[in-house]
Amino acid sequence: MYQESEHGKWTISSSDESMEENADAEKPSTSSLSRSGHGKTSGPQYPCSEARNVAHKRKVSPTKCTDKSISTEISPAKKQRTSQEGLGWCLSSSDEEPESENQPKYSQKVVKEEEPQIVVPEKQFLRRCEDNELSVSQKPEEHYNVASKGQDTWDLLNEGNPFRFFVTKVRGIKSKYNSGALHIKDILSPLFGTLVSSAQFNYCIDVKWLIRQYPPEFRKKPLLIVHGEKRESKAELHAQAHQYENVRLCQAKLDIAFGTHHTKMMLLLYEEGLRVVIHTSNLIDDDWDQKTQGIWLSPLYSRLPHGTNGSAGESLTNFKSDLINYLMSYNSPTLKEWADIIQEHDLSETRVYLLGSTPGRYQGNQKEKWGHLRLRKLLKEYTSQIPAQESWPVIGQFSSIGSMGADQSKWLCSEFQESLVTLGSNTKTLAKPDVPIHLIYPTVDNVRQSLEGYPAGGSLPYSIQTAQKQLWLHSYFHKWSAEASGRSHAMPHIKTYMRPSPDFQKIAWFLVTSANLSKAAWGALEKNGTQLMIRSYELGVLFLPSAFGQDDGYQKRKKGLEPGKGAWAVKMEPCLGLDTGYFHVKTKMFSGSNEPMTSFPVPYDLPPEQYGSKDRPWIWNIPYTKAPDTHGNMWVPS
Repeated sequence: MYQESEHGKWTISSSDESMEENADAEKPSTSSLSRSGHGKTSGPQYPCSEARNVAHKRKVSPTKCTDKSISTEISPAKKQRTSQEGLGWCLSSSDEEPESENQPKYSQKVVKEEEPQIVVPEKQFLRRCEDNELSVSQKPEEHYNVASKGQDTWDLLNEGNPFRFFVTKVRGIKSKYNSGALHIKDILSPLFGTLVSSAQFNYCIDVKWLIRQYPPEFRKKPLLIVHGEKRESKAELHAQAHQYENVRLCQAKLDIAFGTHHTKMMLLLYEEGLRVVIHTSNLIDDDWDQKTQGIWLSPLYSRLPHGTNGSAGESLTNFKSDLINYLMSYNSPTLKEWADIIQEHDLSETRVYLLGSTPGRYQGNQKEKWGHLRLRKLLKEYTSQIPAQESWPVIGQFSSIGSMGADQSKWLCSEFQESLVTLGSNTKTLAKPDVPIHLIYPTVDNVRQSLEGYPAGGSLPYSIQTAQKQLWLHSYFHKWSAEASGRSHAMPHIKTYMRPSPDFQKIAWFLVTSANLSKAAWGALEKNGTQLMIRSYELGVLFLPSAFGQDDGYQKRKKGLEPGKGAWAVKMEPCLGLDTGYFHVKTKMFSGSNEPMTSFPVPYDLPPEQYGSKDRPWIWNIPYTKAPDTHGNMWVPS
């Protein structure tokens, strides 16, 4: 079938509506393993992502704007120019062929981008960093060692951020924007606790790099790595881990095709207690260097007295039981041990809700345990209606995109939107056009002008094969801008969703998660809505105003507890007195005490700016050679 747009006519495969793609379009790469043995490139090779391998190759062997090879490499594209040029890329009939499960394809010879003739020389870009404490050229290891000095991280954790939501430190931005941020070295430092053992759940993992992030005194402590690798990439991960006697591996079961283990979580057991960290970064150097990432860091959970009954230490958000249920969904004896450890601790201070996805086909009440139906259930039970709520838009911000279907009615503006617009138990089903949807995804210029330049696009793996089938989606796109956190030039790998007011001064809820915009991550209804099918593991935390509200009303209603009994007997974190049904938005994420503590630190700018007529979404597997990036390089993904 054909789809008309201002950009021309595009062929859409008839199988598009029935074939689901990988969770976040980061196809596993088996070829990267064989290449790594030939010595053609130095540094890490990531079996979890072909896009990241291309980005690494471009960093090691950049294509300069003066390279003669550019014209010869893409010259055939000039012969393919059609009325589709305005979109920024053109395709041959070969692009309609299905891509394999393990290897994404792109047709370089038939692609030509239309980029503005704007040159940002490397020297000009570096000049922007002259007043920074640390320049973009400084080595990451040096940066994070220096950046941590003199910072009272303990006060930051316990007083400066009541929501316990953080962004990661970024090399090459003004130091004031890192003053309230965290690096993985901070999280694993002795300041946070005397480590006994830890578990790391993630998607893309560099074991050697990970071990170096632990302080020397903790590097031989028991470490469990939970992953989803298979076949050659699993063998490579085992080879890395085999060098360390203290490292064990746990493979997450992925029995449904195109699924990934995308969850990013740390379980840190200390002599002093337990901490849970849910974040958005892969366990590789690039993700903790010059990208925008999100972190939720739990309080330090103390151990319960010996012999305490099973319901003790539960939070008013049921975080403890939900986390244990999530771990048990892996059906792993090793993770059962961690579930038992969590059971032994007091998690009652937790004020966020856990929102996860696990692979499976769920029916009946099981459907509401996971994915977007879990979000719908939480919003129905723990939020309240707001006047004129149909005018409150929905924002989705992510780093990759799956197949949405031939039009918005297939998933985005039907079941997914219905979950995101739920507010309170009496919420009526809103007409779909009534609630605006703003999707934030970087433009080509966002990537080109970033701290990393074009290689930043390696962690934004939206493919041409997917994009060509859903041109309708691009009308929802908005640019990445993060002056609020000083991270406009640090490309987002964070994923967030929220419901702001029409003036963008308030939000009804906020979610930080590993889940990108895909049916594989969030789930899709099947069999006339009676079954929810999810392909991937995902995890996030949901912030609701009611959980930070007045204790004596909200807590008693929700838990049916009496003062002095159960969770009431445990000292709670100071509540913020929120009883309005919304958070105020903090206009500057690191503005100190100028704004009330009840203001939520949204890490990017509101309202988002919609794409202009010349803006194009970043597509990783086509070349960009009209204008150099901030390092004077082009992007040729070959």
